Amino acid sequence: MKFDVLILGGGAAGMSCALILGSALHNNIVSNKKVGILIHQKASHLNSALLNNVLGVVPGTSGQQILKEGILHLEEQYPEIEQIAAEKVKEIIQLQEGFSVVTNKNTYEAENVVMATGYASPFRIKGLEDEVIPHKKAKVSKERIQLKNEDHLVKPGLYVAGSLAGWRSQFSIACGSGASVATDILSWWKGEHTKVHDKLL
Repeated sequence: MKFDVLILGGGAAGMSCALILGSALHNNIVSNKKVGILIHQKASHLNSALLNNVLGVVPGTSGQQILKEGILHLEEQYPEIEQIAAEKVKEIIQLQEGFSVVTNKNTYEAENVVMATGYASPFRIKGLEDEVIPHKKAKVSKERIQLKNEDHLVKPGLYVAGSLAGWRSQFSIACGSGASVATDILSWWKGEHTKVHDKLL
């Protein structure tokens, strides 16, 4: 199965990236693009989070609630995004054009890949070992990691978002990072700076 964009990770960064791309497809800002997200949420730090300091989120909302509602939000609002559940990424292979993403169940091809799998160590996805460095904005004692990148871009076609991009593990920051990657991809597709806004009539 070939995707124009395949997002790896269903936490704050990955879901935010998917929502922005879904909105762009839904509003015909871009068309004829196939976007998917591999939603593996077991490792997300949101599972143990309690959100009291996030704009627009009711204080006391659990991270687990955000994860569950995020899947439904994406499914109901932007069914254009293909959700792939219960698969874990094992390897990423660079092809002559794009990438092959190998999971524990299937193999997918994608022109662009967005890594949003979190900053836990050790990093268990083969093919990106040379891109892994110690996290620059986490406590050294935690032994967190990130991928080398410049403004979320690891190499042409390979993006990284959230804490794995070197950002602090903060819900609002991760969401913004994922959204930023989505608008970078949209801008590349459109050939001009692009964002997605819904407006009241």
